[in-house]
Amino acid sequence: MLYNDDKIRMVEIQAQTAPKGRDRIETVFPALPPAILLRFRKPLIILAHTFVFAAALMLSFLVIHNMQFKKAWLIDLYPTLILFFLAVKLTVFGLFKQYQGWWRYVGISDLLGIARASLTSTLMIVAVWFALGYTNFARNYLPIGMEEPAEGVCMADLFITIMLLAGMRMICRLYYEASQTVETGRLKRFLIVGAGNAGESLIREIHRMREVQYEIIGLIDDDPAKQGTHIHGIPVIGTVEQLPLICSEQKIDEIAIAMPSATRKQLRRVIQVCEGTKIRFRTVPSITDIASGKLRVSQIRDVDINDLLGREEVQLELDSIEAFAKGKVILVTGAGGSIGSEMCRQLCHFKPKLLLLVEQAENPLFYIERELQKDFPCVRVEPLICDITDKTHIEMIFNKYRPEVVIHAAAHKHVPLMEINPSQAIKNNVFGTMMVADASEKFGTVNFVMISTDKAVNPTSIMGSSKRIAEMYIQDLSRTSKTNFVTVRFGNVLGSEGSVVPIFKKQIAEGGPVTVTHPEMKRYFMTIPEASKLVLQAATMGKGGEIFVLEMGEPVKIVDLARELITLSGFSPEEDIEIRFTNPRQGEKLFEELSIEGEDMQRTRHPKISIWKNMPIDRDKLRAGINELLTIADSENSKHIIQKIKSLVPEYSNNCR
Repeated sequence: MLYNDDKIRMVEIQAQTAPKGRDRIETVFPALPPAILLRFRKPLIILAHTFVFAAALMLSFLVIHNMQFKKAWLIDLYPTLILFFLAVKLTVFGLFKQYQGWWRYVGISDLLGIARASLTSTLMIVAVWFALGYTNFARNYLPIGMEEPAEGVCMADLFITIMLLAGMRMICRLYYEASQTVETGRLKRFLIVGAGNAGESLIREIHRMREVQYEIIGLIDDDPAKQGTHIHGIPVIGTVEQLPLICSEQKIDEIAIAMPSATRKQLRRVIQVCEGTKIRFRTVPSITDIASGKLRVSQIRDVDINDLLGREEVQLELDSIEAFAKGKVILVTGAGGSIGSEMCRQLCHFKPKLLLLVEQAENPLFYIERELQKDFPCVRVEPLICDITDKTHIEMIFNKYRPEVVIHAAAHKHVPLMEINPSQAIKNNVFGTMMVADASEKFGTVNFVMISTDKAVNPTSIMGSSKRIAEMYIQDLSRTSKTNFVTVRFGNVLGSEGSVVPIFKKQIAEGGPVTVTHPEMKRYFMTIPEASKLVLQAATMGKGGEIFVLEMGEPVKIVDLARELITLSGFSPEEDIEIRFTNPRQGEKLFEELSIEGEDMQRTRHPKISIWKNMPIDRDKLRAGINELLTIADSENSKHIIQKIKSLVPEYSNNCR
């Protein structure tokens, strides 16, 4: 519905002159002393029910006798029956626990309880009345002609009791909600996408909020049958495709997406349709959180990029993972990083005997240790500052703790930085992996899991090729080792340090521009928790030597990601925040290659995990080449490093040099 300027000015004048919030209510109802009400709450409720039962019986006689007071029933019959009715009703309503409800939160279930108690008490009254000989009673005590009308009193009493009790409770709730309302400043014009159960609950809870924050303008839903209908007085005013026009005409400030079960594709559609509207986007909690009681529908939050790019909950074989981790000594390298820290969180759910946090950077290690101690006080955690290239220190740790499971997440991952510092990529990603893997074999580790990257597939970067060489070493080692060595590959993770999403957010906060290297640049994305869970799942499947590949979904254009982040931030792409294209950096591809389909892939029992099939490499040749590479890395000669990498990884190509 559209409002013209005159109507808006009239509403504003009325709002300024009318009493606000509690003042408005207290002009109608006097202030009630809360302490007294709480202390004598149950007796007062019983007293209120007694009054309602007496009034309901009185009104029933009036209804039966055309609203006329007559001596025959008012003096002769009513005083006798009221005692009988009160005795039955007060007892039945007590048995139905009708004196224990919290009226300020009355809902449908309370009204159903009133109906059940009323019906039961009426049936008992009728049964007792006839059992005691209603015919004789009527002949002796009722005037001639009143026997038949008296039989209708019970039915009238049933409906009037329900109406009076329900009305009394609703008035109590409305009084409480209105008296708790405090209006502050201009209300945000609010639009709700989704005219289903979540949308209805959101409207109801917003109306119950202590502080009025929103003016709900309408609901949006694509269901044609819902168009033009109203929910709690709020109209359904259009479809998702009409959002830009509605937002412009109604001057919408915020949109709440009340579709807890919506797919990421559906959420992205809403955001993309609204691109350029400069609106804040909110969403309601998931159905799981609402059903479990963790969150209420009214606890809306900002839509995050994870909502748009994340996927459905990963289904795990929990028994297998529990057998893999429970009661074990587990060592995680890179424990302070994005993936390493999440691996620690996931592992703690399965109650390992001891969790060793190996990390070179002290601050991230400090924070993850504190977090785990707070969230998982029953899990023993040991923080260990260690450079994985320090062979002596690594072997000392393995000798002391004898880890049964090793999750190797430590690595240099930043592609452009590794192009500038190739020797450090080789030392950390290749030599560091060798040190941890060799120590695992030497000290009897049962399971070793190396986390790799999609950039190791046909690598074009130093980082990707260094991870590919590490994969080759791990795979070769597994051929003769008692330790179960496996590798898990996946693509970019959302929100990790140095990834594109935090960079874009920072650029948007600074007013732009948002820099994208190429308009056709695409990447796979996965949330950190999903990646970590699938790593654990893959680890339980490994028999030694496998390179597991995680299903990453559909690739996303980086420029589309930038536009969506700008829109979510309440700005208009290009108009408020510029998107500026730069050239691809050294080592970057336009498209990452990571597929779980194809002749070189073998499916597993899990739909999101496959195994990459490749030919084994001659051990002597591989190790001799790696040793030469490590010697060259010490010289810091980038050209020689690249030449040696190409001899080890023939598919490696570096077009930027």
